[in-house]
Amino acid sequence: MTSEEMENEEQSPAEEQAGSPPQRGLLHIWQSGGPSEPLSPERVLLSQCVLQVALGEHHGLLLAQCGPVYSFGELLWRGLSVPPSAPLLEAALQGTTVVHVACGGFHCGALSEQGGIYMWGENTAGQCGPSDGDSDSNVTVAEPYPLAVVDNEVVPPVAVRIVDLACGREHSLALSAQNELWAWGSGCQLGLVTSNFPVWKPQKVEHLAGRHVIQVACGAYHSLALVRCLHLQNPNTPKPLERRPSKRDEPFTAEDAHYCPLGVELTESMTAETSANKRSKQRSRQPGVSHESQADPCPYSCGISDDKENVPLASAEIEPDEHADPLTQTDSCTTSYPLPALTDKKKTALPNELELHKLLQKLSGHSLEMQHSKRLGDADSLSSHTSDDSFSSTPSNELLHTSCENDLTFRSEVVRSSSLVGLEEDPLWKKKVMLSHKSSSLTDINLKGKKGNRRFSLPATPTNATPRRQQHCRSKPSSFPENDFPSLETEVWSWGRGSEGQLGHGDQLARLQPLCIKSLTGEEVIKVAAGSHHSLALTAQCQVYSWGSNMCGQLGHVNSPATVPQQATLSDDLRAWDVSAGQSHSLLLADGDGVQPVLLYCGQQQEPRPKRNETSCQRARSDQPSQNRAESYTVRPSLMPFCIEMGYISSVCSGGHKCALLTDRNVSGFILAIHELASIERKFYCWLSSVRKLLLMPIFYKEKARPSLGEPCTRLFLSFYKTSVCLSILIGQHSTSLTHFLHVLRRDVTSLHLLTHTQHFLDIYTEYCSAVGDFQVMGGLQSLHKLSLECLGSKQTKLAQLSELDPSASGDGDLASVLYWPLQQLQQYSRVLFQLESCFDMLTAEYQSLHQSAVQYEHLSVTLQRRKKEAEATFLFWKTHSGKNTEGLRLPQRRVLCESSNRTLTLQGAGRFSNHWFILFNDALVHIQFSTHRVYPVNLLWVKPLPENDSGCYAIKMSCPEETFILVASTPQEKNKWLHFLNQEVDRVLSGGGQGSSPGITAMSRTASYTFMGDGRFKDAQYTGSWLAGRVHGRGTMRWRDGRIYTGNFKNGLEDGYGECMIPDKLLNKAGCYQGQWRDGKIHGFGIYRYATGEVYEGCFNDGQRHGYGMLRSGKMDKTSSGVFIGQWVCDKRTGYGVSDDITRGEKYMGMWLDDERHGSAVVVTQYGVYFEGNFRENKMSGPGLLVSDDDTAFHGEFSEDWTANGKGVLSLANGDTLEGHFSGEWSTGLKVDGIYSKLSTDEIEDKDKKNLMRLGQYVVAADERWVCVFDESWRRLGCDIPGRGERTVAWENIAVSISSARRHSTDLSRSQSKVLECLECIPHHVEAVTTTNYDNIRKYLTKACETPFHPLGWLVETLVTVYRMTYLGVESNHRLLREAVKEVQAYIKHFYSIIRFLFPGLPEDGSVLPDTPVSPCRIRYSSYSEEPSFVSVVSCSTLLLPLLLPQLYQPLFMLYCLHDEQQEVQYWERIIRLNKQPDQSLLSFLGVRQKFWPKWMSVLGEKKEIVSSSKDVSFGSAVETLQQISTTFTPSDKLLVIQNTFEELTQEIKPMQDGDFLWCMDDLLPLFLYIVLRARIRNLGAEVSMIEDLMDPNIQHGELGLMFTTLKACYMQIQLESPI
Repeated sequence: MTSEEMENEEQSPAEEQAGSPPQRGLLHIWQSGGPSEPLSPERVLLSQCVLQVALGEHHGLLLAQCGPVYSFGELLWRGLSVPPSAPLLEAALQGTTVVHVACGGFHCGALSEQGGIYMWGENTAGQCGPSDGDSDSNVTVAEPYPLAVVDNEVVPPVAVRIVDLACGREHSLALSAQNELWAWGSGCQLGLVTSNFPVWKPQKVEHLAGRHVIQVACGAYHSLALVRCLHLQNPNTPKPLERRPSKRDEPFTAEDAHYCPLGVELTESMTAETSANKRSKQRSRQPGVSHESQADPCPYSCGISDDKENVPLASAEIEPDEHADPLTQTDSCTTSYPLPALTDKKKTALPNELELHKLLQKLSGHSLEMQHSKRLGDADSLSSHTSDDSFSSTPSNELLHTSCENDLTFRSEVVRSSSLVGLEEDPLWKKKVMLSHKSSSLTDINLKGKKGNRRFSLPATPTNATPRRQQHCRSKPSSFPENDFPSLETEVWSWGRGSEGQLGHGDQLARLQPLCIKSLTGEEVIKVAAGSHHSLALTAQCQVYSWGSNMCGQLGHVNSPATVPQQATLSDDLRAWDVSAGQSHSLLLADGDGVQPVLLYCGQQQEPRPKRNETSCQRARSDQPSQNRAESYTVRPSLMPFCIEMGYISSVCSGGHKCALLTDRNVSGFILAIHELASIERKFYCWLSSVRKLLLMPIFYKEKARPSLGEPCTRLFLSFYKTSVCLSILIGQHSTSLTHFLHVLRRDVTSLHLLTHTQHFLDIYTEYCSAVGDFQVMGGLQSLHKLSLECLGSKQTKLAQLSELDPSASGDGDLASVLYWPLQQLQQYSRVLFQLESCFDMLTAEYQSLHQSAVQYEHLSVTLQRRKKEAEATFLFWKTHSGKNTEGLRLPQRRVLCESSNRTLTLQGAGRFSNHWFILFNDALVHIQFSTHRVYPVNLLWVKPLPENDSGCYAIKMSCPEETFILVASTPQEKNKWLHFLNQEVDRVLSGGGQGSSPGITAMSRTASYTFMGDGRFKDAQYTGSWLAGRVHGRGTMRWRDGRIYTGNFKNGLEDGYGECMIPDKLLNKAGCYQGQWRDGKIHGFGIYRYATGEVYEGCFNDGQRHGYGMLRSGKMDKTSSGVFIGQWVCDKRTGYGVSDDITRGEKYMGMWLDDERHGSAVVVTQYGVYFEGNFRENKMSGPGLLVSDDDTAFHGEFSEDWTANGKGVLSLANGDTLEGHFSGEWSTGLKVDGIYSKLSTDEIEDKDKKNLMRLGQYVVAADERWVCVFDESWRRLGCDIPGRGERTVAWENIAVSISSARRHSTDLSRSQSKVLECLECIPHHVEAVTTTNYDNIRKYLTKACETPFHPLGWLVETLVTVYRMTYLGVESNHRLLREAVKEVQAYIKHFYSIIRFLFPGLPEDGSVLPDTPVSPCRIRYSSYSEEPSFVSVVSCSTLLLPLLLPQLYQPLFMLYCLHDEQQEVQYWERIIRLNKQPDQSLLSFLGVRQKFWPKWMSVLGEKKEIVSSSKDVSFGSAVETLQQISTTFTPSDKLLVIQNTFEELTQEIKPMQDGDFLWCMDDLLPLFLYIVLRARIRNLGAEVSMIEDLMDPNIQHGELGLMFTTLKACYMQIQLESPI
C-alpha cells in the first residue's frame, strides 16, 4: 500500500460516521503536575487525525486533517467553556485550508495555505491587529478575520506571504516566506523601533532585516527567534596543529559615540495603564479569571528608571575553547559573554574588582533554598505563577524548510554557555570579568555613519574584534538546492522583558530590539520554545538548554536564577528531540533504550485543581503562589511512565497548566521503522560529536602532534579530520530532518533524504572510509594512539566505551575500531529501509525507491568492509616487509591484494637462482628483482590465461603498453587466484565495480594515461586516450618532450585517421600545425599544414610528403616565392600541371612543372596584359613560343630566356604588317632584328582575325590534361586507385562513411547542413538502368551531394571552383584566355560525368536517348510545325552538370567574355543609348515593324488608356521585363528558357490584335524582337550570346530553342550595324 493509503485506511466515510478513531494524530491532554496519584492523560476522541495542537492560558486550538480548526477551553471572547472532548468548530474558517495554528495568552491565530493570517480573541493590546466597529469590538474579536501583512517599503506595496505564526501574551509575530519577521501588538517584546503602542498593523522587525530567520517563539512578554548564522571570514583562524594565538594580547578598540543600549530596566512610572485597565474591565466579566492577574500590568514601553540605579554591566571576554574546531571557527567564537547584572538600590556601581569578587563568591555560596526563598518575594517573579502572565506558543516547523546554503561547509565550534555553569567559583573567570569590554551594542560599529535603506541593513551582534579583524559576511557554496537540508549553523536572538533572565543575556534587563544570545552560537540549536518566564533551546546533539525563571524547576537543573542558557540535566542514555514550555513547566520528548520515545517532565508538582463548577475565586486562589507549591518541584527532568502506553509520540505541546501530545499507532510497522531510523541517526550524531570533541579536536590542537605524526601522516590526518567533519555535518542535518519528518503527519516517505540524496550519502561515507584507510596504511594509527593517550589522560576508558568494546582493551586496534565504527551505520540504513519497504506494495513508487536505496546502502556497506580489511592487511604487509626496496612503493591509497614471496609465481624462463617477486596492489602490478622494480599500472594491464600444455605449465600472459611477458604459477589453484585478483582489480579500475570477473574476461578497449619509457617514436611521450590490447588505439592525445602534441585517432599503436599535430620549430621559435589525415604514423591523405615559416599547404600527402593535388600559400612579401601555387605535387615537389601566381613579379604561370621547376608547355600572363604561351625548360622559356602584348602585337619565334627572343621568328603588328627574320634581345627593353618587313596586302584583310585566332593555343596544355590530380584525388576518395577501376560498392561505402563521420565530428553544422547530410547517408538505387522515372532522382541526389564538401562529389566541385578561380580570376585576367577557359569547363564536365557514370552505371553515354517520356532532361522538338510535336529525352552531360558547376564558375568565365567582346560592347551600348531616346511608335516605325503589330492600348493601374505617339517604354512591357531576366541566370539552359518565355510573352500580346490563327514569319518576328532587345537595355549582351553559343547543348541547336537563340543573336548583330535614325 502507499503512504497515503496507510494514512487514510481508517478514514473511510463509514468509519467516520461510526466514530472510529484514526491511527495517526491521536491527541492526549492532561493537567501539568500533580501530588501523589499518577497522572491520567485525557484521550480526546476525534474522528479525524489531529495535525497540530496549540495551547494558550485557558484555551487551545486543534488543527485536523484537511484543514478544519477546533477550539476548546475557556473562550473568554465568546463567553463559552468548551471541553476538549467536544471541541468547537471554527465555522468562519471553513473553506480555508489552514496549515498552522497558534495560541497566545488569550487570543488565537491561524495560517492558511496561501500564507494568509486569521486572528481572533482578546485584542486589548492590538495583538489581533486592526478591527472595525465600536470600542467593544476592539477589546475582543469573536470570530476569525483576515489580517493583511503588507510591505509598504516597495512600490507598489505588495502583500507578504506568511509561513509561520507565534502568539504571546499581548503580541504576535509572523515569519514571511522571505524569512523576515513581522510584529504587532504592544510592548518591548515586539522588537520595533517605536514607542507608540498598540501597534495595530504588522510592522517589519528591522533589526533582523537581512538575516535569515528560521523559527519564532513568543513568551509572555519576551520573544525568541532562531536565525541562521551569517558567516564571517576570519583571516586569523589558527592553523591546524599549531599553537593558537591568544586574544588577550589584542586590545579592543571601538568608537565612543556608537549606540550601545544593552538593556534597560522597566519602571513603574513608564508603564501604560490605559490598556491594562481596559483589559481588566473586560476580564472581570468573564469567569475563571484570576483577580491576582489584574494587579500586574504589562509594560507597553521600556525606559530608564529614575528611582533605581543599575550596576554597570561587565562583559567578560571568555577565552575560546581550546578544542574549538579550527576548520570552521569564525569570529563569533571570540565574542564576549555578559555577566548577569546585579541590581543594588544602595550602591550605584561596584567600586572595585575586590568587591566584585566578593559578590560573586557570595552568589556562588547560596543554596538552592535560599535562592528560591529570595525569589518568592520578587513581585515580578511571582507573576510567573499567575494566569495573567502564562501562555504557550507553538514553535514553528520552518526549520525543516530552511536552506542549507552554508551547512555543507564546516560549522563553527564556539564556547557553549553550558561552560558558564559554575564559573562563579573559577577565580580565572572572575579576573577576566574586570578585564572585559565595557561597551556592547545592538548596532554594528562598522555601520556607524553609513546611510542607506534600513530594510537591507545587517545589524551585527556585539563584537570585540579590532578594525583589522572585522570581516564582511559572505555566503558559502551549497551542494544542495535551497529549502533542502536544515541548517545547523544557527543563532538564538531574544528581546522583550528580562526580569527573570528569560532573555539569556546574563542580566535581568529588558531589550528593546533583538539581541543575539552569544553563548548559544555554534551550539547547533534547531528549535526554541518560550514559556511564561523561561526559555528552552534544543540542539541537534539532543541537548536542551534552558534559562529564565526556575521557581518550579522548569529549567531541569538546580541553578537558579539562570540568566544565561545552561544545559538541562538528562541521563546519559536519554537524547531529547522535542521540547515545549508552559507556564511553569517544560516537556521533553527523548529517545530511551528502546525505539519508542519517552516523555520527560520538569516543573511544578501542584495540588489537584478545583473542578469546573467551583467559583472563579477558588480558581484564582489556587493560582496564587504558595510556599508549599514552590517547594514541590522536580530538580531534573523526570520520566512520565504513562507515555509507554500511548504509542509512538510524534510531538508535545504545553500551555498554561496543561500539556498535550500527539501519538501515532504502528500501522504495518511503518511508524516503528521511521522512529527507529530517526533514533539511530540521532544516536549516531551524538556519538560522532563525542568522538570529535573527546579524541580528534584535542589532537588537532596539540602542539606536538605534527612532529609525532610526521609530515605524510599529518596531511592524511588533516584530510581524515576534514572528512569526519563533513560526515558529522551530514548526519547532524539528516537527524534533524528526520526529527521534523516525525512531526509532519502527511509527509511522503520518498522525501526522506536517504532516498533523495542517496549518492551524496554514499560519497561522504566512501570518502570517510578512504581517509581512515589511507591514514591506517601509512601507520598513522600507531602515532595517533600515543597522542590520544596523552590527550585523554584519565578519560582513556571512554575510547573503548565509544567503540562498545571491552574497556580493558587498548592499543591502536581499539582506536581503529572507533574510527571504523561509522561504517556500521550503513547496515542500519539498509535494514530500516528494507523494513519500510515491506509496508508498501511492490508496484508502488515508494517500494521501488526504498528498495533501490536499501540495495545501494547494503552494497556500499559490504564494499567498505572489504576495503577496511584490505587496509588492515596492507598495514600488516608493510609492517612485515619494510625496507629500502619497498619504501618507495608505500602510498596512502595503495592496498596489497596478493604477493608471491613464497615463489608461487615466477617469470617464464627465469633462471634457477633468479629472484622474482610479484606484488599485486589495487593500482599496479609490481615486479621486484633484487634491488630494482618495475611498476605496471593495473588499468593498462591485459590479462590472458594460456592453455595448459603437456608439461603442466600454468601460465598467464600479461600485455602492457611497451612489453609482453608470461607468468607461471606453481599450481592451478594459484593460477586461478592470481587471475581472479588481476581481473577483479582491472574491472574495479575500469568500471568501479571490482566484483571479480571470470578468468581472462577483461575489457580490451580502455581509456587511460601512460608515459612511454622505452626507445621508439614515443620515447618519453605522455599519452592520454584509448587503448586496445596494450596498444594505443582510438582517439587520444600524445605529448612529446620536444613540444610536439598530437590529438586525434590512433590504430594499432600508430597515428591513423584524422588528427591534429603541433610541430615546434626551434630555429624560428614557432610551431607549425597540421590538421588532416594520417596513416601508419605518417601524414597521409588530405590535410592542412600551417608551417612555422608562415606558409600554408592545403592538399594531399603521401607518407609524410606533399603528393597529389595541393595548394601552397605564402604571405611573405620579402621572398621571391611569395604567392600561391595550386596544382600537382610528387614526392614533396611540384610536378605536373599547376598554376603559380607570383605576387612579387606580377606573373601567373599556367603549365607543367618538374621537380619544382617550370618545365613543358605553359601559358604566362602578366599584370601588364602580356600573354605568352610556349615551352619551358629548367625553369626558363626555351624553344618556340608565342608572345602577344596588350596592343595585339605578337611575336612567334624562338626564346632562350624569360621574355628573351633568340632565333628565328615573326613579329606581327596590330595593323597586320609583319617582320620576319632573326630576333634577339629582351621583350621589355628592345629587340634586335635581322629580317624582312612585309606590308599587309588587300587580299589578306579578310583573313586577319582568323589568323590571329588560329595562332593562339598552339603551345598550351590540353584541357583534358589539366587538373588530373584533382580528379585522381576524387577517385581515391571513392576507393579507386586507378580512375574508373574499382569496386562500386566500396565507393558507396566510402561515401556513407564520409557523411557519417562528418555528422559525428562536425559540431558547427547548421540545421540545413545537418538535414542535407542526413539525406545523403542513404545510398540511392544505383544498379538498375536509368529511365526517365529515376533520372530526376539522380539529378536531385547530385544537387544535394554537391552542396556539402563532406561528400566526395561536393569536394570535387569545391576544388574545381577553387582552381578555376585561381587560374582565370585576378588582376592578371587576360581575354586571350577565354578559349582555354571554355575548353576547361567542358573538360570538367567530361571528367565529372565519367565519375557520375561510375557511381550510376545505368546512365547512358552523353547524347543518348532515354526511352520514356521526359521528366527533367531537355526537350528536342524535331518538327516545330507538326500538329502533334514529338519529344524524346536526351541525356546531356552539360545539361546535367552545368547547373552544378557554372553558377560558381560564372564570375571568372563571364568576365573573360566581357573582356573579349569589349570593343563590340562599346559599339552595342552606344547604339542602345541612342535608339532608346525615341518614342515607341517612332522606334517601331524605324525598325520596320508593321503597324498591325503596334499596340494601341496600355493598362495603367488596371485602367485602359490609349497609346499616343509620344508614349515611351509602354509597348510590349511584359516581354521586355522577361528578357531582362537573362542577366540573372547562369547556365545556358536557363538563359534559353528566358528567351523562350520572352517569345511566349510577345506572342500573347500580339494574338489579341490578330484575327484567326496566327503564325510567326521571320520578316515580322525579327524587327519586333529587335524592338524588345533594344528596350530591354541588356548590358554585355554580346558576352551573354557568346556564352550561350559556346556552352549550349548541341542537341538543341537546330530545334525551336536554337531558332529563338539565333533570332536573339541576329538582333545583337543588327544593333551593332544599325545606323542613326
